[in-house]
Amino acid sequence: MYIYEVRPRKDKRGVDLISDALPFGRLWYGESNAVSNAIGYAKFYSRSHDAVIRVYDDAGSMIETHEHARDFTEP
Repeated sequence: MYIYEVRPRKDKRGVDLISDALPFGRLWYGESNAVSNAIGYAKFYSRSHDAVIRVYDDAGSMIETHEHARDFTEP
């Protein structure tokens, strides 16, 4: 199972998507819909694995959890 975290950046310029499953460890999203784009990327990247996506606020409290079951099917 992949675990993803979406955390606000300390410099207040978007969010970071953090996971050991990502090739570089973290991705930065800075646009107005950064959280939804980060969640969408995590769902797409883990389409052949189960995943849990946790969204945190500035204080470090978890405010949302998304569970994604694999939906990749072989022909």
